[in-house]
Amino acid sequence: MNDADSTLKIVDLHASVGGKPILNGVNLTVRPGEIHALMGPNGSGKSTLSNVLLGHPDYAVTGGTVEFRGRNLLDLPTEERARLGVFLCFQYPVAIPGVTVAQFLKAAVDAVRGRGTVKASAFLRELREGAKFLEIDEVFLNRALNDGFSGGEKKRMEILQMMMLKPGLLVLDETDSGLDIDALKVVAKGVNRLTGPSTGLLVITHYERILTYIPPQFVHVLVDGRIARSGGPELVRELEARGYDWIREGAATAPPAPGGAS
Repeated sequence: MNDADSTLKIVDLHASVGGKPILNGVNLTVRPGEIHALMGPNGSGKSTLSNVLLGHPDYAVTGGTVEFRGRNLLDLPTEERARLGVFLCFQYPVAIPGVTVAQFLKAAVDAVRGRGTVKASAFLRELREGAKFLEIDEVFLNRALNDGFSGGEKKRMEILQMMMLKPGLLVLDETDSGLDIDALKVVAKGVNRLTGPSTGLLVITHYERILTYIPPQFVHVLVDGRIARSGGPELVRELEARGYDWIREGAATAPPAPGGAS
Protein backbone atom coordinates (compact mmCIF):
# COMPACT_ATOMS: atom_id res chain seq x y z
CA MET A 1 0.00 0.00 0.00
CA ASN A 2 1.21 3.51 -0.69
CA ASP A 3 1.46 6.17 1.98
CA ALA A 4 -1.75 7.88 0.87
CA ASP A 5 -3.66 4.70 1.76
CA SER A 6 -2.40 4.98 5.34
CA THR A 7 -3.86 8.44 5.94
CA LEU A 8 -6.39 8.61 8.76
CA LYS A 9 -9.32 10.83 7.75
CA ILE A 10 -11.91 11.65 10.41
CA VAL A 11 -14.83 13.61 8.96
CA ASP A 12 -17.65 15.17 11.03
CA LEU A 13 -17.49 12.41 13.64
CA HIS A 14 -20.29 12.31 16.21
CA ALA A 15 -20.48 9.78 19.05
CA SER A 16 -22.31 9.28 22.31
CA VAL A 17 -22.07 7.20 25.48
CA GLY A 18 -25.25 6.02 27.18
CA GLY A 19 -27.24 8.39 24.99
CA LYS A 20 -25.13 11.42 25.96
CA PRO A 21 -23.38 13.16 23.02
CA ILE A 22 -19.62 13.39 23.54
CA LEU A 23 -18.12 13.98 20.09
CA ASN A 24 -19.87 16.74 18.18
CA GLY A 25 -18.28 16.89 14.76
CA VAL A 26 -14.57 16.01 14.95
CA ASN A 27 -12.53 16.61 11.79
CA LEU A 28 -8.93 15.44 11.77
CA THR A 29 -6.44 14.12 9.22
CA VAL A 30 -3.26 12.28 10.21
CA ARG A 31 -0.96 11.47 7.31
CA PRO A 32 1.89 8.93 7.29
CA GLY A 33 5.02 10.42 8.82
CA GLU A 34 3.07 12.99 10.84
CA ILE A 35 2.92 13.30 14.63
CA HIS A 36 -0.22 14.94 15.98
CA ALA A 37 -0.96 15.80 19.60
CA LEU A 38 -4.55 16.01 20.83
CA MET A 39 -5.04 17.94 24.05
CA GLY A 40 -8.00 19.33 25.94
CA PRO A 41 -9.68 19.63 29.34
CA ASN A 42 -11.22 16.69 31.18
CA GLY A 43 -14.47 15.54 29.60
CA SER A 44 -13.74 17.06 26.21
CA GLY A 45 -13.90 13.71 24.38
CA LYS A 46 -10.24 12.73 23.93
CA SER A 47 -10.50 9.18 25.23
CA THR A 48 -13.89 8.80 23.58
CA LEU A 49 -12.22 9.49 20.24
CA SER A 50 -9.57 6.82 20.83
CA ASN A 51 -12.21 4.27 21.84
CA VAL A 52 -14.35 5.06 18.81
CA LEU A 53 -11.34 4.58 16.52
CA LEU A 54 -10.93 1.00 17.77
CA GLY A 55 -14.64 0.21 18.03
CA HIS A 56 -15.34 0.02 21.77
CA PRO A 57 -18.91 -1.33 22.07
CA ASP A 58 -19.96 1.19 24.73
CA TYR A 59 -19.56 4.09 22.29
CA ALA A 60 -22.27 4.70 19.70
CA VAL A 61 -21.27 6.51 16.51
CA THR A 62 -24.14 8.75 15.42
CA GLY A 63 -22.56 10.42 12.39
CA GLY A 64 -19.46 10.89 10.28
CA THR A 65 -16.79 8.65 8.78
CA VAL A 66 -13.32 7.42 9.73
CA GLU A 67 -11.24 6.26 6.76
CA PHE A 68 -7.94 4.39 6.88
CA ARG A 69 -6.27 2.41 4.12
CA GLY A 70 -9.27 2.81 1.88
CA ARG A 71 -11.79 1.48 4.42
CA ASN A 72 -14.34 3.10 6.69
CA LEU A 73 -13.19 1.86 10.08
CA LEU A 74 -16.68 2.34 11.47
CA ASP A 75 -17.89 -0.55 9.29
CA LEU A 76 -15.30 -2.97 10.72
CA PRO A 77 -15.12 -4.97 13.96
CA THR A 78 -12.24 -4.16 16.30
CA GLU A 79 -10.11 -7.13 15.22
CA GLU A 80 -10.32 -6.07 11.56
CA ARG A 81 -9.25 -2.54 12.46
CA ALA A 82 -6.23 -4.02 14.23
CA ARG A 83 -5.38 -6.22 11.22
CA LEU A 84 -5.65 -3.14 9.04
CA GLY A 85 -2.88 -1.53 11.10
CA VAL A 86 -4.54 0.57 13.82
CA PHE A 87 -3.07 0.24 17.32
CA LEU A 88 -4.38 1.85 20.51
CA CYS A 89 -2.05 2.13 23.48
CA PHE A 90 -4.37 2.08 26.49
CA GLN A 91 -4.31 4.51 29.39
CA TYR A 92 -5.07 1.60 31.73
CA PRO A 93 -3.86 -1.71 30.19
CA VAL A 94 -5.71 -4.72 31.59
CA ALA A 95 -4.21 -7.94 32.92
CA ILE A 96 -4.84 -11.28 31.20
CA PRO A 97 -4.12 -14.03 33.74
CA GLY A 98 -3.20 -17.42 32.32
CA VAL A 99 -1.68 -16.07 29.10
CA THR A 100 1.99 -15.18 29.03
CA VAL A 101 3.36 -12.13 27.29
CA ALA A 102 5.10 -14.34 24.70
CA GLN A 103 1.96 -16.40 24.05
CA PHE A 104 -0.20 -13.32 23.69
CA LEU A 105 2.19 -11.60 21.31
CA LYS A 106 2.71 -14.70 19.15
CA ALA A 107 -1.07 -15.02 18.76
CA ALA A 108 -1.35 -11.30 17.96
CA VAL A 109 1.48 -11.41 15.41
CA ASP A 110 -0.06 -14.46 13.74
CA ALA A 111 -3.44 -12.73 13.58
CA VAL A 112 -2.04 -9.53 12.07
CA ARG A 113 0.77 -10.80 9.85
CA GLY A 114 -0.77 -14.17 9.04
CA ARG A 115 -0.30 -17.52 10.76
CA GLY A 116 2.93 -19.19 9.71
CA THR A 117 4.37 -15.99 8.25
CA VAL A 118 6.79 -15.54 11.18
CA LYS A 119 8.73 -18.60 12.31
CA ALA A 120 8.95 -19.23 16.06
CA SER A 121 12.72 -18.68 16.12
CA ALA A 122 12.45 -15.35 14.29
CA PHE A 123 9.57 -14.28 16.52
CA LEU A 124 11.51 -15.02 19.72
CA ARG A 125 14.57 -13.21 18.43
CA GLU A 126 12.52 -10.14 17.55
CA LEU A 127 10.67 -10.29 20.87
CA ARG A 128 13.89 -10.45 22.89
CA GLU A 129 15.43 -7.61 20.90
CA GLY A 130 12.34 -5.46 21.53
CA ALA A 131 12.37 -6.28 25.23
CA LYS A 132 16.03 -5.36 25.50
CA PHE A 133 15.46 -2.07 23.68
CA LEU A 134 12.65 -1.21 26.12
CA GLU A 135 14.71 -2.33 29.13
CA ILE A 136 12.28 -5.15 29.94
CA ASP A 137 13.75 -8.12 31.80
CA GLU A 138 13.20 -11.29 29.74
CA VAL A 139 11.60 -12.95 32.77
CA PHE A 140 8.52 -10.80 32.08
CA LEU A 141 8.03 -12.51 28.71
CA ASN A 142 7.04 -15.71 30.51
CA ARG A 143 4.74 -14.02 33.02
CA ALA A 144 0.98 -13.57 32.58
CA LEU A 145 0.33 -10.41 30.57
CA ASN A 146 0.19 -7.37 32.88
CA ASP A 147 -0.70 -9.56 35.86
CA GLY A 148 0.90 -7.89 38.87
CA PHE A 149 2.84 -5.48 36.67
CA SER A 150 3.46 -1.90 37.77
CA GLY A 151 2.02 0.97 35.76
CA GLY A 152 5.34 1.58 34.04
CA GLU A 153 5.78 -2.12 33.22
CA LYS A 154 2.32 -2.24 31.67
CA LYS A 155 3.05 0.77 29.48
CA ARG A 156 6.34 -0.75 28.30
CA MET A 157 4.42 -3.90 27.37
CA GLU A 158 2.04 -1.79 25.29
CA ILE A 159 4.99 -0.36 23.36
CA LEU A 160 6.48 -3.84 22.96
CA GLN A 161 3.19 -4.94 21.41
CA MET A 162 3.42 -1.99 19.02
CA MET A 163 6.95 -2.94 18.06
CA MET A 164 5.93 -6.51 17.30
CA LEU A 165 2.77 -5.65 15.33
CA LYS A 166 4.25 -2.74 13.33
CA PRO A 167 0.98 -0.83 12.85
CA GLY A 168 0.48 1.95 10.34
CA LEU A 169 -1.39 4.18 12.80
CA LEU A 170 -0.38 4.58 16.46
CA VAL A 171 -2.83 6.09 18.94
CA LEU A 172 -1.52 6.81 22.44
CA ASP A 173 -4.36 7.45 24.89
CA GLU A 174 -2.74 9.29 27.81
CA THR A 175 0.09 6.79 27.85
CA ASP A 176 2.09 9.18 30.03
CA SER A 177 -0.47 8.87 32.84
CA GLY A 178 1.19 7.56 35.99
CA LEU A 179 4.68 7.24 34.52
CA ASP A 180 7.78 8.51 36.30
CA ILE A 181 10.35 10.33 34.21
CA ASP A 182 12.56 7.28 33.59
CA ALA A 183 9.66 5.12 32.40
CA LEU A 184 8.39 7.97 30.24
CA LYS A 185 11.76 8.28 28.51
CA VAL A 186 11.83 4.54 27.73
CA VAL A 187 8.26 4.59 26.41
CA ALA A 188 9.03 7.63 24.25
CA LYS A 189 12.17 5.93 22.95
CA GLY A 190 10.09 2.98 21.80
CA VAL A 191 7.43 5.17 20.19
CA ASN A 192 10.04 7.24 18.36
CA ARG A 193 11.58 4.05 17.00
CA LEU A 194 8.23 3.13 15.48
CA THR A 195 7.48 6.47 13.87
CA GLY A 196 8.60 7.01 10.31
CA PRO A 197 7.50 7.97 6.80
CA SER A 198 4.89 5.19 6.61
CA THR A 199 3.44 5.58 10.12
CA GLY A 200 1.09 8.19 11.57
CA LEU A 201 0.97 8.98 15.28
CA LEU A 202 -1.77 10.56 17.39
CA VAL A 203 -0.70 11.38 20.96
CA ILE A 204 -3.60 12.11 23.31
CA THR A 205 -2.40 13.83 26.47
CA HIS A 206 -3.11 16.45 29.11
CA TYR A 207 0.48 17.50 29.59
CA GLU A 208 3.47 18.97 27.82
CA ARG A 209 5.86 16.44 29.37
CA ILE A 210 5.47 13.55 26.90
CA LEU A 211 5.56 15.98 23.97
CA THR A 212 9.07 17.00 25.03
CA TYR A 213 10.20 13.48 24.16
CA ILE A 214 7.79 12.86 21.26
CA PRO A 215 7.71 16.27 19.54
CA PRO A 216 4.56 16.81 17.44
CA GLN A 217 4.34 18.78 14.22
CA PHE A 218 0.63 19.47 14.78
CA VAL A 219 -1.29 20.21 17.98
CA HIS A 220 -5.08 20.19 18.31
CA VAL A 221 -7.28 21.20 21.24
CA LEU A 222 -10.56 19.37 21.75
CA VAL A 223 -13.28 21.30 23.58
CA ASP A 224 -16.87 20.08 23.99
CA GLY A 225 -16.36 17.32 21.44
CA ARG A 226 -14.94 19.52 18.67
CA ILE A 227 -11.45 20.61 17.68
CA ALA A 228 -11.54 24.22 18.77
CA ARG A 229 -8.00 25.19 17.79
CA SER A 230 -5.06 23.75 15.86
CA GLY A 231 -1.48 24.89 15.53
CA GLY A 232 2.13 23.89 15.80
CA PRO A 233 4.30 23.00 18.81
CA GLU A 234 4.06 26.56 20.08
CA LEU A 235 0.42 25.88 20.97
CA VAL A 236 1.55 23.39 23.65
CA ARG A 237 3.62 26.05 25.37
CA GLU A 238 0.73 28.50 25.20
CA LEU A 239 -1.58 25.94 26.82
CA GLU A 240 0.92 25.33 29.61
CA ALA A 241 1.08 29.06 30.26
CA ARG A 242 -2.61 29.95 29.87
CA GLY A 243 -4.62 26.77 30.44
CA TYR A 244 -7.77 25.99 28.44
CA ASP A 245 -10.21 28.71 29.54
CA TRP A 246 -9.25 31.13 26.76
CA ILE A 247 -9.91 28.44 24.16
CA ARG A 248 -13.22 27.49 25.81
CA GLU A 249 -14.32 31.11 25.67
CA GLY A 250 -13.30 31.43 22.03
CA ALA A 251 -14.98 28.17 21.08
CA ALA A 252 -18.24 29.41 22.53
CA THR A 253 -18.30 32.44 20.23
CA ALA A 254 -16.43 31.39 17.10
CA PRO A 255 -16.07 28.42 14.70
CA PRO A 256 -12.99 26.16 14.98
CA ALA A 257 -9.78 27.67 13.66
CA PRO A 258 -8.69 26.58 10.17
CA GLY A 259 -6.40 23.55 10.28
CA GLY A 260 -8.52 21.36 12.54
CA ALA A 261 -8.35 18.72 9.84
CA SER A 262 -4.69 19.56 9.11
